[in-house]
Amino acid sequence: MNTQRGFTLVEVMIVVVIVAILSAIAIPSYTDYVRRGKITEAISSLSDMRVKMEQFFQDNRTYVGACSSGTVAPTPTATTNFTFACSGQSTTGYTVTATGISSMVGFVYTINESNTRTTTGLPSTWTGSGSSCWVVKKDGSC
Repeated sequence: MNTQRGFTLVEVMIVVVIVAILSAIAIPSYTDYVRRGKITEAISSLSDMRVKMEQFFQDNRTYVGACSSGTVAPTPTATTNFTFACSGQSTTGYTVTATGISSMVGFVYTINESNTRTTTGLPSTWTGSGSSCWVVKKDGSC
């Protein structure tokens, strides 16, 4: 008597369908999780830059020239996900901007001398652009 071992075609097809359904749910969630993790790179650099700018102001009583290399507050160097720019330097104000590159294109965060944290740009699938906080989740929450 021959007994055959193995899986039938129907059993294999059911397993393939289950794996496909799980992948359809898991992959987008994982991608958003990784993206949210990269946002902290911009936020922490902007927060650090604000502290340095205030230190420069305490020493010089102006923000003019603060973002120059060789000062206490040089503009942060670009990372793999964000570039940084310092603008609007005057005796009483400044704005530092983090702009997303590569996989973070569309994300733009700013901070100024009043510690006003703004999200000025987000990808089209995210909500909350123009928010008066740093949006860190797809639903627009801060």
